[in-house]
Amino acid sequence: MRNLVLAGLFALSLLPFSSASAFAAKLIAKVDISSQTMVVTHNGKVKYKWPVSTGRKGYSTPTGSYSAKWLSRHHRSRKYNNAPMPYAVFYHRGYAVHATYDTKRLGRVASHGCVRLAPENAAKFFALVQKTGNKNTRIVIKH
Repeated sequence: MRNLVLAGLFALSLLPFSSASAFAAKLIAKVDISSQTMVVTHNGKVKYKWPVSTGRKGYSTPTGSYSAKWLSRHHRSRKYNNAPMPYAVFYHRGYAVHATYDTKRLGRVASHGCVRLAPENAAKFFALVQKTGNKNTRIVIKH
């Protein structure tokens, strides 16, 4: 019994070291609705700052802090006429960070509430989320 207790204590003492490596990779996307920008930080370092489009009049983008829930590379909206939503990173109900082909409106409100990015930027963000993992990704949206 004593050996079992000692083995358990030893295993617990190693936990901070093993779990630290599992959580070392952190990805944070901070969306600022007022400036229509998204700053992506990976492992504590700013990697990207991109223009976005968030919810236009009558369609709000929910504020708060969310983890990535699921990914869809070739998603299409069931709600909005099968509209393409490539590189979609869903974070809250039906809301996602995704690519748009309407790039001329980036930097201004234009969406039905999702966070829109240029296709090349959405692809980079999607790949980072895949690499880092949904549970290690935070999407923070503020006014």
